[in-house]
Amino acid sequence: MKRFGTEHKKQLHADQMDRVRHPGLASVIERNISTIAKLRHETQAKRTLEHRLADLLTRFSGSMLFAYLHAAWFALWIAVNLGWLGLTPFDPYPFGLLTLIVSLEAIFLSTFVLISQNRQAELADQRADMDLQINLLTEYEVTRLLILVDRLAKHFKVLKANDGELEELEQDVDPEVLQAELNSLGKAMGESDRH
Repeated sequence: MKRFGTEHKKQLHADQMDRVRHPGLASVIERNISTIAKLRHETQAKRTLEHRLADLLTRFSGSMLFAYLHAAWFALWIAVNLGWLGLTPFDPYPFGLLTLIVSLEAIFLSTFVLISQNRQAELADQRADMDLQINLLTEYEVTRLLILVDRLAKHFKVLKANDGELEELEQDVDPEVLQAELNSLGKAMGESDRH
């Protein structure tokens, strides 16, 4: 059986995405969905071995199979060490060895969960940065369109009432001023919650 390289697999994936057409979706939406899928696939492919291992362990430790296996393991351990199965106990009550093993397991599992969460937080930050860039670009473009439409309306002498809100919307939004206002509002709300 011939093994395919990474580039061939990427091309197959791209070809599959090209063939998927949904009559209810505009082509730009399909393209965006395809782009998002491609970016997610590339992000997954770029993970290091350590991150893959952390994700695998985190996924497994968060499953019901993990819970069932631990319940069975604990039940068997306790049954053996209480002498219920006729075997010589190796960790008598209060099961100090079991406690040690479970504590070490908890330390390692929490470390793997934190590694996965940190990587997910990095990805979320990257997506938030991209969203902010797109939102700022969109705001800029909409502002320019409002100005253009307003000028066209004046040029063609289309009647319009003096609209103060439109004049405000035609002004560029300064993200730093907006963030400062949101911060001061947050502080004010935090202070009112304390009273």
